Amino acid sequence: MDERDWTMLHALYEAKNITKTAEKLCISQPALTYRLQRLEKEFGVTLVYTGRKGVEFTAQGEHLVRYSEDMLLQLRKTKEYLLNMEGKVRGTLRLGVSSMFAGYKLPSILKNFHNEYPDVDFNVTTGWSAEVINSVYKHDVHVGIVRGDYNWPEEKHLLMEEPLFVVSDREISLKDLPNLPRINYNTDTSLKLLIEDWWKEMYSQPPSITMEVDKMETCKKMTLNGLGYAILPGILLDENEKLFKINLTSKSGIPILRRTWIIYRKKSLEVSVVKAFVDFLKRIK
Repeated sequence: MDERDWTMLHALYEAKNITKTAEKLCISQPALTYRLQRLEKEFGVTLVYTGRKGVEFTAQGEHLVRYSEDMLLQLRKTKEYLLNMEGKVRGTLRLGVSSMFAGYKLPSILKNFHNEYPDVDFNVTTGWSAEVINSVYKHDVHVGIVRGDYNWPEEKHLLMEEPLFVVSDREISLKDLPNLPRINYNTDTSLKLLIEDWWKEMYSQPPSITMEVDKMETCKKMTLNGLGYAILPGILLDENEKLFKINLTSKSGIPILRRTWIIYRKKSLEVSVVKAFVDFLKRIK
């Protein structure tokens, strides 16, 4: 059993599908099936069953998957350690990043970091902040960039704060919001709670939500076309857009802010590329 087998088992366990796994690994389905059968023969046990729901792992198969994941992690750490011994900042930096931050802020950050450290490659996965936290926890990524205030037991650093706005294509008043059409969007729990808590403090009646959309960007476009107002974070807004904006504040006038954090494990700083990136982010104003 070698690295290719570990990678194959891990990928198959995630996809639960032979075809998708073969495509991801860029091998043929017969080749993947052959490797799987060879492993079963080597260990003398059945590792998977194929049914209507796809691939299902046996107890022995799940144990071997956990072993494979441990071996892949140890191999990756060994490669990083060997690169680290040279004292140079090079290798692959694995990042888990909130999708919104990845779309609006990350490209310029990585460009500037790469200018300083041209021998660094990037592996970036995006998703909800809760998913990013899980990726850091499982050692799938070195550093996570999350939006919102989450409990994280190890190292974290505040990267940026931004205001929230009530936005509309025309001038409106905060006192009229409960009676005006509002456009809502799908977002992570932390932002939902931040907005809901603000609303409960300010109003005794629920908002008049007349439209639900999947993304903030779609919500903004609907607002630009006069279909209602929205409550959006500043990262999404361009000064050149013709939107009327009101800063969200509490009743006592305290700004309602959306925070972005970098999170990582302290031990990860032993890898030179991780320490260089964390130090680089800490310099960002």
